[in-house]
Amino acid sequence: MPHLAEHVRDVPVNQIREITEAAWNTPDAIVLSIGEPGFPLPRHVLDAGMACLDRDETNYTPNAGLPALREAFAARFREQQHLDIGPERVYVVDGAQQGLHFAMSLLLSPGDEILIPDPGYPTFAMTGRLLHAVPVRYPLYPHHGFQPHIEDIEALITPATKVLVVNSPSNPLGAVIQEDTVRQLVELAVRHDLWIISDECYEAFTFDVPHVSPARFDSDVPGKARVFTSLTLSKTYGLTGLRIGALVCPPGLETTMNNVMEAIVSCVASPSQYAALAALTGPQDYVATARGHYRGNRDAASRVLEAKGIPFLGAQGAFYLWADLSHVSQGNIRAWVRSFLADSGVAFAPGTAFGPIGEGWIRIALCGEQKDLLDGVSRLPARV
Repeated sequence: MPHLAEHVRDVPVNQIREITEAAWNTPDAIVLSIGEPGFPLPRHVLDAGMACLDRDETNYTPNAGLPALREAFAARFREQQHLDIGPERVYVVDGAQQGLHFAMSLLLSPGDEILIPDPGYPTFAMTGRLLHAVPVRYPLYPHHGFQPHIEDIEALITPATKVLVVNSPSNPLGAVIQEDTVRQLVELAVRHDLWIISDECYEAFTFDVPHVSPARFDSDVPGKARVFTSLTLSKTYGLTGLRIGALVCPPGLETTMNNVMEAIVSCVASPSQYAALAALTGPQDYVATARGHYRGNRDAASRVLEAKGIPFLGAQGAFYLWADLSHVSQGNIRAWVRSFLADSGVAFAPGTAFGPIGEGWIRIALCGEQKDLLDGVSRLPARV
């Protein structure tokens, strides 16, 4: 049999899936390793998707998505970020991951370097490698509160650097990048003529701090704008299985975007698009309920960690806690979470799933039932 392409053979195992699948095969395990919203979908969202099937509206849609859905995404972005974004800049994608692949496909040539956060979501590196690019990790250090430090990033830029990935609110950290730092990141990209891909999966969930998109500081002049914004409804409305999101592009790229979208996925399934339209334009009770639930879970789990003396990052957004288990992991957190699952029946995501700086840390998902969350966190070994 012929060999697979070298860049495919080099794609690493996703350690989040590794521990989660082990937990799914462990009877009565408490699974706190994956970010899966647990609320039932709103009835009007389900009805909209099923109505599309009932009327047999199952043909191709435009490459960029249903016009009404593009406008709904644009309206939400305008309202939240106070930007003059029209629907012509919004491309409906098959979930945030396809949006990230779409953006990187547009921007990266073989051998180009892409700056990704460490700790950061694993597919930033995986997708870059699949496109023959070179992921370069920029550090998010505990002593900086896991905030980007401009000098650290600038020191990594070379003539091969083409893209800077920004993620706020952060998965896995729950950190929200401060407004002044967001502005400085855009200024850095301008100085070095870099593109920015901003992953804003968790934009709906921040606690007492604003979510500020890099697009707010971007130029609106074609040829000078440089920010691509990746949005999704997976987390905001619990639509993880419907695979629906949007990529907001700089002005002037419409023809190219259509051509590349045709080559990657052609268009997104119409029932998912109609469900998404209902989610964006209908009642927003789900979002408010989810935000309150995640905040309550964050506060309750934080109290348990504090009582155990376990250091953690106080989450300002998303629905994760980032906790330091270096006192027991013996320098191999990946092995420790597997051992802890076997011994205690609880699964956490190992910090090394998100980069080398994650060694010794775990990510705790806050999106399930509070009873299960507190039961799982209470089994963690205290720091003496």
